[in-house]
Amino acid sequence: MIYLIIGVSGSGKTTIGKALSQELGYAFYDADDFHPPKNIAKMSQGIPLDDSDRLPWLLAIKLVIDEHQKEQKNAVITCSALKQSYRDLLEKNTTNIIWIYLKGSYETFLKRLQQRPDHFMKENMLISQFEALEEPENAVTIDVNLSVAEIVQEIINQTYTKIDSNAKS
Repeated sequence: MIYLIIGVSGSGKTTIGKALSQELGYAFYDADDFHPPKNIAKMSQGIPLDDSDRLPWLLAIKLVIDEHQKEQKNAVITCSALKQSYRDLLEKNTTNIIWIYLKGSYETFLKRLQQRPDHFMKENMLISQFEALEEPENAVTIDVNLSVAEIVQEIINQTYTKIDSNAKS
């Protein structure tokens, strides 16, 4: 099983992803670690990425997904995956992805970004992420205003229900 935790910057993807991976005993991958240096440089200058910037990054993440599926290994992967086309690329030829969408307000995420000054994602780019965001229809949607422990438990509760109902279909 691969849990793909998605959302805009500041939604808590890394924090929740690490906590969920520890709870489940799954490998953890943060998509930020897959950005090529030119993407990090661009974002550090406050310049939003475009689709051509994102493609090599998404393909690197897709390789991790494919490896885990081939080897039948479990993982938790965090990735903004703002657009449906990005999610389609990541999901192509896979059968074991559960999408988790961390949802919250612009104000909540802006406040969080202001508390992490050393991150390459700048506050002004949050607007561009909300503009690009196509909310997923096939994801488990989680309210980010809960505590980390509550979010992890909610993910487990909702995904086990989803897995169980899919198995009965």
